[in-house]
Amino acid sequence: QVQLVESGGGLVQPGGSLRLSCAASGLSLDYYAIGWFRQAPGKEREGVSCIGSSIGITVYADSVKGRFTISRDNARNTVYLQMNSLKPEDTAVYYCATVSIPYRSTCSIQHRDEYSYWGQGTQVTVSS
Repeated sequence: QVQLVESGGGLVQPGGSLRLSCAASGLSLDYYAIGWFRQAPGKEREGVSCIGSSIGITVYADSVKGRFTISRDNARNTVYLQMNSLKPEDTAVYYCATVSIPYRSTCSIQHRDEYSYWGQGTQVTVSS
């Protein structure tokens, strides 16, 4: 059974940083493309970043380019989202998700339906 668990969210002031973690069980994240998505109150869930399998490509939404970095630690079977220079508009519940087909070095944040397994989400609040 595949399970994804996000952690690392919290309350941070504008300009601050957080690192989100997505720990997996039931599959080796190294073989799968992983995405981070977020959903603010009253808004659609949107793609933030993704990373292809193995040393695959990384993709970022325009709104987070230069501020967020996605990475993976295969030994820990965990994917991270380092978020710097946070803004109030980054406030949302952040979710990680993985596709069900392995060995895809590319990824997309445009189509949520490509992702089969989702975590429960972690709240990020950016406020002074």
